[in-house]
Amino acid sequence: MGHDHAHSHTHNHNDLKGRNLIISILLNIVITVAQVIGGLLSGSLALLSDALHNFSDVLSLIVSYIANRLSKKEASLQRTFGFKRAEILAAFINAATLIIVAILLIIEAAKRVQDPQEIQSNLVIWLSILGILANGFSVLLLKKDSQANMNMRSAYLHLLTDMLASVAVLIGGLLMKFYQVYWIDSALTLAIAIYLIWMGFDLLKTSTKVLMLFTPETIPIDQIVKEINAFAEIKNVHHIHVWQLNENETHFEAHIDFEHDITLTQFDKILHEVENLLLNKFDINHVNIQPEYGKDDVKDVIVQD
Repeated sequence: MGHDHAHSHTHNHNDLKGRNLIISILLNIVITVAQVIGGLLSGSLALLSDALHNFSDVLSLIVSYIANRLSKKEASLQRTFGFKRAEILAAFINAATLIIVAILLIIEAAKRVQDPQEIQSNLVIWLSILGILANGFSVLLLKKDSQANMNMRSAYLHLLTDMLASVAVLIGGLLMKFYQVYWIDSALTLAIAIYLIWMGFDLLKTSTKVLMLFTPETIPIDQIVKEINAFAEIKNVHHIHVWQLNENETHFEAHIDFEHDITLTQFDKILHEVENLLLNKFDINHVNIQPEYGKDDVKDVIVQD
């Protein structure tokens, strides 16, 4: 009953995430169309840059939604891990698009700085307010899930940065309306782009580490080796691999050399103790141990194949 309840809760939570993503996608499509039309009519590069960012949001949210759906698919003989990495891949793609869009904005803003143009500020002001309201609502929808899921965090960051970009565009529109400071349009575009790069780089780095099977920064391998070697029955632990399959699964794989030729029953008892140690102290929830006795192999902690 407990398992069924947990499974049902997870399923309902995933459905809620999917619904929130769909709402955010629809809102961003409306914003993008409105800002493209408004940017062309007003001549505002900041508004067009915000529209471009919004369009990247639409694509990113669609990627996040597809990844969210794929992550629920069950494992099979051809896909023994299922699609558990889909959301990590989505986070990587979304972070990369944030940075690419930012570079394009910097190039365009640099061109416009040399040739400032008069801009219809009223249209800029009203459309930026639309962007703030719609993206602000989407940010609230995704905020909770963004704290525990890299894919949802990537979608959340896209929406948060776009909401802040709309705030910057609003400020620029007000300055242009009351002070005719038209160069502020290009300056705000540069500021938006730099912020996008800053926000996207950390997520890109984190998702890349997971995809490359790097050891999580929170896992101290030296300490793990020391604590496992402290077991009286264990002579040596070596050939260790630690990686994350996704944000919920951390895997540990190692060879353990035993002092004596123990029975399978004895090994099961020690394995259970090692599993409890790794789970309770290091939050490692998937353990694969290869037992050895008197085997002539490399005993280094990290074996270079």
